[in-house]
Amino acid sequence: MTLEGTELTGPDFSAGIPETELRDGAMLVGHAKGEALMLARHGDEVFAVAAHCAHYGGPLAEGLLVGATVRCPWHHACFDLRTGGAIRAPSLNDITCWAVERRDGKILVGEKRESTRAAPAWGQHNEAHPASVAIVGAGAAGNAAAEMLRREGYSGPITMVDSDAQAPYDRPNLSKDYLAGNAPEDWIPLHPASFYEELRIDLALDKTVKALDAKSRRLTFDDGTSIEFGAVLLATGASPIRLDIPLSGGATIHYLRTLEQSRALIAAADKSKRAVVLGASFIGLEVAASLRTRGLEVHVVAPESRPLEKVLGPELGDFIRGVHESKGVVFHLGLTATSMEGGEISLSNGERVPADMVVAGVGVRPNLQLAEKAGLAIDRGVVVDELLETSARGVFAAGDIARWPDPHTGERIRVEHWVVAERQGQTAARNILGMRERFDAVPFFWSNHYDAEVRYVGHAEKWDEIQVDGSVADRDCEVRYLLNGRTIAVATMGRDGASLATERKMEVAAAR
Repeated sequence: MTLEGTELTGPDFSAGIPETELRDGAMLVGHAKGEALMLARHGDEVFAVAAHCAHYGGPLAEGLLVGATVRCPWHHACFDLRTGGAIRAPSLNDITCWAVERRDGKILVGEKRESTRAAPAWGQHNEAHPASVAIVGAGAAGNAAAEMLRREGYSGPITMVDSDAQAPYDRPNLSKDYLAGNAPEDWIPLHPASFYEELRIDLALDKTVKALDAKSRRLTFDDGTSIEFGAVLLATGASPIRLDIPLSGGATIHYLRTLEQSRALIAAADKSKRAVVLGASFIGLEVAASLRTRGLEVHVVAPESRPLEKVLGPELGDFIRGVHESKGVVFHLGLTATSMEGGEISLSNGERVPADMVVAGVGVRPNLQLAEKAGLAIDRGVVVDELLETSARGVFAAGDIARWPDPHTGERIRVEHWVVAERQGQTAARNILGMRERFDAVPFFWSNHYDAEVRYVGHAEKWDEIQVDGSVADRDCEVRYLLNGRTIAVATMGRDGASLATERKMEVAAAR
């Protein structure tokens, strides 16, 4: 799909280009019949697909070819060039393909092709598949799993349960463009309601699972009803850490995890002039940027000496602080909030900061209560194997709650990233169907701070060396985090190709 307002550039592929202009492993942007296209060559095969990623519209020709697939430079979605199929999150939608003809030394693009992705075999029952699947949690992992079950041809009942009354939605946008006022609400749902109806995915929203009998795979709901399932995926996500601060005079603290909470923040911002954000986490700083974009005076209070240092190190931490300060954000670092009264918040150094609204972004805790009550193995998360199966057979876990054996670090890790959750949901779905696919994706996330964008691949809970290539100040850099001489994570700005190359290098290393 050509993005609205996109200017067509490059050659007209319908008129043809010389074959010599497209070497093996190359990509070329052009157009045909009024739409932006990309040609790609893998060996003797030539493909014509949409020029832009189906996720946020990233330019695919600036991405990375891996065999007959292409990866988006922005958020690392991956597409099959032969079918246009979205084969790896965060894109859940396919891209369009066109017919390609090679004649008289030229490459010519013809008509759009119908999707060649295999249609779900609704009428065929596979004896190896579970009779039904329950998914507890309609967030990134749960939604991706439900969709993948259908893509892989599963024809049995799928029920996705969530206490959130909203349909699955794009959670990262809640602190970014949507909160800033730059994205309309119709961007937020991951799919329209009709999508789930067409795929026969039962959305049991505004409903809470109170108990799981892991042996019988029976779920009991808050209304007292219960039902058995052939397989269960736990994707219960995480909840914001609540601050224990004395409140008086009508003071309240906002938290951000759900669409309803983001709407509440927007409503409060419309009536406020001054905001205080407690916490310099990614969520906290993204909220600060969004509220500044809306024109509020913003103060950030955090106990650390520099923002994000534990994740990104001092160089990027100082840079991101500078970006926010250049936009007018005032930092109060090395401090905590001690009390709130009416329109004022007191800090640990005795300072008082006026605030019409206060938002806390100090991290989240995984929602482990259901798994703990069910007797599943717990170790700072739900313990899963490389197939994402828990200690109870037929019960899988994915997303913020899952602690899995990571082949890249050699350790068991738990990661709270949207893309990781989606990819785990996809892998869990395949394994529910008996495909025995090891989860070996490299963790990836991105974070926006006004016009500064950081992309991060790998996972570094600790490091003993940081190497910086390029200029952090110029937003053109590759920051490598090393432990015992080995690169375990890389953060980039302005070097999307390097981010993709690092991801691929880590994949290859883990496969050896």
